[in-house]
Amino acid sequence: QVQLVESGGGLVQAGGSLRLSCAASGASGRAFSSYAMGWFRQAPGKERDFVAAITSSGGSIGYPDSVEGRFTISRDNALNTVYLQMNSLKPEDTAVYYCAADTKHCSGYGCYSSVQYDYWGQGTQVTVSS
Repeated sequence: QVQLVESGGGLVQAGGSLRLSCAASGASGRAFSSYAMGWFRQAPGKERDFVAAITSSGGSIGYPDSVEGRFTISRDNALNTVYLQMNSLKPEDTAVYYCAADTKHCSGYGCYSSVQYDYWGQGTQVTVSS
């Protein structure tokens, strides 16, 4: 069983930056390094939306237009950790952010769907004030 724990959320003013971390445990380092990882977010009353995904080797899979150019996903397989650097934050970025692990080696747009992922963290709140 893989456990994912997000951290780094908080309150920030519009235009500011945050860096989210997601630490994985319960999987060997070799196993974690084979997972694609994703970030999703969910605002109150809305569906959970794709934010970013990264391949097992660290290649970015893609971003939706809403965050393209502002958010960057990365990973450190030695630390079993995936990151989401968020810059130029906007009030509409306010949401609970979740990281997720895919053990089935998704690729391309297949990684954009939440149903692809097997394990989820508990989420971290990001609030952007105007």
